[in-house]
Amino acid sequence: MISTRPHVGPPEAGAVVEDEDFARVDWWGAELDGVTFTRCRFDDAGLEELVTRRCVFDQCVLTGVRMAGARHLGSAFLSCRFDRARLIDVTWAGCKLTGSQFPGAQLRPMTATDCDWSYAALRGADLSGLDLSGQRFRDADLTDADLRECDLTGADLDRARLQGAKLRGTDLRGASTDEVNWRAFDLTGVRLDLAQAVQFTRSHGALVGD
Repeated sequence: MISTRPHVGPPEAGAVVEDEDFARVDWWGAELDGVTFTRCRFDDAGLEELVTRRCVFDQCVLTGVRMAGARHLGSAFLSCRFDRARLIDVTWAGCKLTGSQFPGAQLRPMTATDCDWSYAALRGADLSGLDLSGQRFRDADLTDADLRECDLTGADLDRARLQGAKLRGTDLRGASTDEVNWRAFDLTGVRLDLAQAVQFTRSHGALVGD
């Protein structure tokens, strides 16, 4: 059983915290407003039902964190590590998760709107059935990710690494897919718009004409 550190409370609104160790803290239901954490550790912390508003977590380690039911509103998690994190039923609204890594993390179910996942490492992540429409995955690593039945309409997938990703039933209409290697995928059951269908056809050597 993981022992907690209930005596370590959350910082006040607007605080700037650097290089602190918050491992195993119990901040269940806490609210953080405008707090900036830089290079802090939250190993095995209990952050269930946490609410963050306009907070920044920069280069923080959240290995094994329990964050079920948390709500993040306009917050940024920049180059953070979420190894084996339990992120069940988390709401990400207008958040930046650029450069963060999620090996072994539980990411679904979750609600994400208007988020930036650029350069994030989501290799092997189970994102099946999620609504990720209009979100940014530019240069993200989605190798071997499960994207089946995902709504990725209007998403930015430019230069995303999608080798081995499961795409059956995914809706990609309107998504930006510059430098995506269409020849690497089985697109059975994938929904494409006309421009994408032409890209796919040309990538397989066909000549498309009027």
